[in-house]
Amino acid sequence: MTPSIVIAVRFLLAKKRSMLMSLAGISFGVAFFIVTQAQVSGFKEYFIDTVLATDGAIRISDKMQPIMTSLEASTTDGGRSSFMAGNRENYRFIEGVEFPSKIIEAIRELPNVYAASPVVTGNVYIRGPLRNGSGFAYGISIEDHLAVSALEDQIVEGSIDDFRSTPMGILIGRKLANRLQAQVGDSLLVQAVDQRNRFHVVGIYETGVSEIDKVRVFLPINQARSLFKMPHRASFIQVSLFDRSKALVDAQVIENLTRHFAASWQEREKSWLQFFYVIGLSAAITVSAILLTSGLGMFNTLAMIVMEKTREIAILRSVGYSRRDISNIFIWQGMIVLVLGTLIGFCFGAGMTYAISNIPIGVKGIFTAERFVVNWSLQHYIYAALVATVIVLFASLAPARRAARLVPGEVIRGTAS
Repeated sequence: MTPSIVIAVRFLLAKKRSMLMSLAGISFGVAFFIVTQAQVSGFKEYFIDTVLATDGAIRISDKMQPIMTSLEASTTDGGRSSFMAGNRENYRFIEGVEFPSKIIEAIRELPNVYAASPVVTGNVYIRGPLRNGSGFAYGISIEDHLAVSALEDQIVEGSIDDFRSTPMGILIGRKLANRLQAQVGDSLLVQAVDQRNRFHVVGIYETGVSEIDKVRVFLPINQARSLFKMPHRASFIQVSLFDRSKALVDAQVIENLTRHFAASWQEREKSWLQFFYVIGLSAAITVSAILLTSGLGMFNTLAMIVMEKTREIAILRSVGYSRRDISNIFIWQGMIVLVLGTLIGFCFGAGMTYAISNIPIGVKGIFTAERFVVNWSLQHYIYAALVATVIVLFASLAPARRAARLVPGEVIRGTAS
């Protein structure tokens, strides 16, 4: 241990109570920073996982046809000729995917595409054994769809095997089942515009997203094609990726490759992602106020030490300590409190995060969560330490510079200020 650190420790011990208050403030500030970020990012990650498990990373839908514009140009003989040119900025959208199998075959060559599933959708009216209601049908090829969603894990009653083996089987959401008062084994009459078929409930699923669970029903894709008179087309293709963070880039590549509109999960859920970002930033700013208050307390304490230890500082200068050495003594005081406070804050923050993750809440809305969802990320600890370091460093610099400017002769004559 260098002499500068030894002197810094002794100066700190001379102001035990004040330094303990600063230490406690930094520890609590670091801990609360970690806890708030763990909660916000935890719910954000849970929301993203829910979106990907139900609607996939990318959705390929309408065909994009450039709008052709008539242009004229001069010819070599002085005449005029007209021709048609496509406008890359404007498109006419043709609803649905006309050749889904060809598009799936093409996009499977992309390195980040894991799987793709064609889906046929349409509004339906459902007549249950006791009550009736409206719904939104998803016609799926079960094996393909299981590769792009978590449907099998979301079934709470019945079995996915029954859906495989039942040609007229249907899966309905928990909220829709409650509304229709339907159970596994019941028969439902599903009616489109001018087509109707009777299906048997083989399973009830729950995604946790209320807007999905109260309207969406899954049918075999062949039955949905018959119901909506779509023998070859698909409403859209649901795509899953190996790396979800590259969905924006992959969506643009797919769009250029297939000439069909491709929407990534970041585009579809942009408003919710912005909401989580704002909440996380707001929490970080609020908690940083605790660290700022602790930094101000440390500034006052170090300033008092400079005033009370002027003679000791003069003696140190007289025996050969440079201005830089004196400044380092006070910076070391701040760093010692910072390191101790950060380490204590890390431990306290981890303990609070674990405790909060076991608190039951029963949230139901855009997603369902029985307990607080937290995200254990090293980044939260790094960011908390960086914020604390910046604040403590600024709190230590001014007293350190003031101490370094003291002139031994003026201190001895009592004229130092």
